[in-house]
Amino acid sequence: MAELSADQAVAPRSRLQFIDPLFKFGTMFFAIVVLAILGGIILYLAEGSIPAFRAFGLGFLVSDAWNPATGKFGALAPLYGTIMTSVIAMVVGVPLSFGVAIFITELCPAWAKRTLSTAIELLAGIPSIIYGMWGLFTLVPILQEDVQPWLIKYLGHTPLIDVLFKGPPLGVGVLTAGLILAVMVLPFISSIMRDVFETVPPMLKESAYGLGCTTWEVVWNIVLPYTKVGVIGGIMLGLGRAMGETMAVTYVIGNSARISASLLAPGKSIASTLANEFNNTSEDLYLSSMIALGLVLFLLTFIVLAAAKILLIRLQLRAGA
Repeated sequence: MAELSADQAVAPRSRLQFIDPLFKFGTMFFAIVVLAILGGIILYLAEGSIPAFRAFGLGFLVSDAWNPATGKFGALAPLYGTIMTSVIAMVVGVPLSFGVAIFITELCPAWAKRTLSTAIELLAGIPSIIYGMWGLFTLVPILQEDVQPWLIKYLGHTPLIDVLFKGPPLGVGVLTAGLILAVMVLPFISSIMRDVFETVPPMLKESAYGLGCTTWEVVWNIVLPYTKVGVIGGIMLGLGRAMGETMAVTYVIGNSARISASLLAPGKSIASTLANEFNNTSEDLYLSSMIALGLVLFLLTFIVLAAAKILLIRLQLRAGA
């Protein structure tokens, strides 16, 4: 019996020797497939944008012309709208996300923590077109009738920032799109912040409280330094989400090809331009210009994420040192 059980013990181990290389090959195959898809997308965008860059050169990136009737195209207006709406989303969304994450992890009663966390995470599951409809029919009237007139009256004549709040209160515009994006990125950023805040060893926080530190001092001096890599990663993830958002922005940004310093003025983003006009392209140069916009958005997102990765690596190296 002992000899039989020994043979039985060897058989599963011999089978595992075949499973391990198979598992390794399978995971490598999946990784190669992902890289191949990414490379295919890059090749498609690069090849499709060649006619546009051949016609306009690098001036395509700095031209604000966008007139299909005359065949003049430039990426500056959509690029400006994309950057401005994303910046507004981060300025509004990051403090909100930080406050939500701190409240859930440090201040929220135990009985309400799970309910609040689930409610915040449910925001991530709402389709972007629903956000756009809510923004158009609910947020736009509020901004047009109450918020924007106040901004024009009290900030439209303030030195240095008056240019940001000039113009009529239209409701739609760059500011409205940025606010919608702030709501959309909130569940992503706050969920990541909450998760990394919960990784802080309780002993560190309890020691700080034992020394007489307030909650804010514990958060600022203990929690944030311990989790700064994860916090920055969450913010960058939210930024990437904001730059690529399409339908919600299309509903409320105004879709105007003009560049204005005023946040109240209508504008357009790269994603909203593609959503509005891609199916209406009737000429090869028009289509190539749209594909070139997609390439610009891809490169912009890549640059932001690459910069974030470099920053995270430097922070990790500094922490290790």
